[in-house]
Amino acid sequence: MKKLLAFILCAVMVLSFAGCASFRPYSEIEADGKLIVATNATFPPYEFIDDNGDFAGIDIEIIEAVGEYLGLEVVIENMEFDSIITSVSTGKADIGIAGMTVTEDRLKNVDFSETYATGKQVIITSSESGIKGVADLAGKKVGVQTGTTGDIYASDDSSIGSVEQYNSGTEAVLALSQGKIDAVIIDNEPAKKYIEKYEGLVIIDEEYTFEEYAMCIAKGNDELTAKINEALKALEDKGTLKSIIDKYINADTDEK
Repeated sequence: MKKLLAFILCAVMVLSFAGCASFRPYSEIEADGKLIVATNATFPPYEFIDDNGDFAGIDIEIIEAVGEYLGLEVVIENMEFDSIITSVSTGKADIGIAGMTVTEDRLKNVDFSETYATGKQVIITSSESGIKGVADLAGKKVGVQTGTTGDIYASDDSSIGSVEQYNSGTEAVLALSQGKIDAVIIDNEPAKKYIEKYEGLVIIDEEYTFEEYAMCIAKGNDELTAKINEALKALEDKGTLKSIIDKYINADTDEK
């Protein structure tokens, strides 16, 4: 009876631990030959859908290069930005790549690869708004894309009057162009695209914050993290990362 109880207890413990493993280990990914990647394709030039309906951008080309290095087919799953970490942490996707910055809050739920690119959050506003710097956001209505670092930092900024959350940067900038909000906090490169599209909008000179981009991976999936970092290092040494970034961002900008 004691042996039977001990066996049952061990079986329960094994099943419990198995239930906690909500990710595919690298050996399973390798056997399947496919890497499931979560992204939010509304963030040009990092990820977007081109005129042919295909995924394109810096992050897309980087993860495809990583997949090629590892001998894996990359399968892109497009979703809302704030669903990416949940998708990865629950095992629905193996990794997430979407111009994502490492933050303390995100580290509670996922691990991150090494940095593969840098960026900065900037402020878009109307040329007639009178907003010239970060301090001028005091009391203003500011738009952000839900779940982004712009959202995180703005929500923690007590001087801002109110933070309006949108499903995409496009929705936030459209609201700005319609006078519904006073400014938008967003990554510098997408910001450049938006002010080309919407007349009367400008990017102020003072950056809101500087950040480094990395891929998110399920906590404890250490072998996959190591493989991704190995691939990134090889691509960096070969010059592939810089070549991809320079393809989308002018080489003479400070965003290399």
